[in-house]
Amino acid sequence: MTQKKLTRRAFMNKLWIGLGAVAFAETVALVVTFFKPRTPRNAPLEQDTVIIAGAVDSFEPGSVTAFVRGKFYLSRLDNGGFLALSRTCTHLGCTVPWVEDESRFVCPCHSSAFDLNGDVLAPPAPRAMDLFEVSISNGQVSVDTGKRIKRTAFEPGQAVYPGRA
Repeated sequence: MTQKKLTRRAFMNKLWIGLGAVAFAETVALVVTFFKPRTPRNAPLEQDTVIIAGAVDSFEPGSVTAFVRGKFYLSRLDNGGFLALSRTCTHLGCTVPWVEDESRFVCPCHSSAFDLNGDVLAPPAPRAMDLFEVSISNGQVSVDTGKRIKRTAFEPGQAVYPGRA
């Protein structure tokens, strides 16, 4: 039996064909991943979506309290109403901190600014901060973080007031 000798040229041709196949497979995988719908990471369990924020009297009018567990801010408006604002910027999804000295939310990514109501003060954010549902029962403020409410701007009916059904 004679053994066929592999020439350098034949070896390089097979190598390039193999590398091309690997590159093609990676490209196909990237395209499939791009078009595949995203699944939410760390989706909260149904029982974890309602967070008891505390007693109504523990929140001063004109204040903002951060809740790390629910990823929201509880904003107590000057007129006594409550809003639960998402910590996510409506521009590109960065976490927006409350800047106490300026009395506004300022996004560190592109400097969008929002007021106490979550309305846009400075673009590029296209709309107001998202809300979560607030309820007040027996003097306790609760926030349901299970469903995000998208909005364009603040409307007085979005705030929840103690003592109103």
